[in-house]
Order: sequence, then C-alpha cells, then structure tokens
Amino acid sequence: MSATPRHEFYETDERLTLSIFDKGADPAEVSVVFTPDSLTYKHGEKELHLEPLAGTIDPSKSEYTVGKVKVEVRLHKVPESQGRWAKLTRDHAEAPKVAVTNSIKVEPTPSSSVASGFGAKPRKNWDKVTSTILEGSKEKTTEEDPNAGGDTAVNGFFQKLFADADDDTKRAMMKSFSESGGTTLSTNWAEVGKEKVTVKPPEGSEWKRWG
Repeated sequence: MSATPRHEFYETDERLTLSIFDKGADPAEVSVVFTPDSLTYKHGEKELHLEPLAGTIDPSKSEYTVGKVKVEVRLHKVPESQGRWAKLTRDHAEAPKVAVTNSIKVEPTPSSSVASGFGAKPRKNWDKVTSTILEGSKEKTTEEDPNAGGDTAVNGFFQKLFADADDDTKRAMMKSFSESGGTTLSTNWAEVGKEKVTVKPPEGSEWKRWG
C-alpha cells in the first residue's frame, strides 16, 4: 500500500515550486512524471499524484532535484496559465487557470480629408462632428430609454455642456475626446488646437491599438 508524502508549495506568476518531504530519498529510485495537467511522484512505497493541476504546465521545462530532506519539483507554467493559482489541483469540471491581463481597447477614429492639393494631410471636419453630436444631444426620458439616469444622466450633463458651449469650446471637446481615444476631455481650444492630444488610459491599464 502506497503512502502519500507530506508536501507544500509556493509560487510566482511563472513557476510553482512543490516541496515533497521524503528524507533520504535515493535519486536513483525517485520517479517524477510530468504531463501538461498532472504530476506523479514515486519513491518506493511513497506516491503523490496530482491531477488535474490548477493550471497547465510545460513538461519539457519542468524539473526536480533530490535533496537530503526533500525533493523540490519546479513546475513551469505555460504563458496561458501564468499568474497565481492559489492551489495545486482543480475539480475535473473546473476550467484550468488562465492568465488575465489589464488592457483597454481603443478603436481608431476615422477622419475626413479636405482637398487642398496633392499630398494634403487628412484633417478632421470638426464642424460636421459638432453637428452630428448636437443631433443626439437631446436627453431621453425613462419611457424612451429604460436606462435613463445613472450613466445616462452623466452623459446628459456633458451633452448640455457641449450644446451651450461656443464653437471653439465644442471643437476642443471633440478633438481632445476623439484623438485621446475617449481618455481626455478638454474645453481649451487654444491648447488642444496646437497639437494632437495623447491617449491617457486609467492608472493600471495599458493602451493598445487594435487592427
């Protein structure tokens, strides 16, 4: 009858280190078998089988060393399963751990061009954009939109601010909002009219252009 040796683990995002306490283990008799979702340790009558693992590992990069007091097994997490597992195994019906990244998606903003000769750079038609926004600036009632209130109320505030602003303020608001991917809203045309407004994603997020 096999006995399960005492074991414990610690981990980083890239690797999980498992300590199997098997004092005086003979390296020649120790067997450790890795598969993408399992680990099997055998030494004499001692056996430890972990399946399925909480995440997926790379068997070719996983390894172990036999010491005087314990056997240290290092499981190399595949990129898709990197991060903290917090446990060794999962239920068979449970999906393996997958990596989670913090990023935001910013869609590229289309621009209209003004014919001013061969090789002219595209220029945003802010007057047309202003007209388009004003057409939708009327705040909806709860009958027209069940979601009225909350975020809709906040949007209504900015719509009213936009509608009551002068032409330069409207251009500043649209240019800053459009060029920054929705991360900046400025009313100072003298400032934003000079150069392109850069993207400023929320703290802890990473801006990535898609497509």
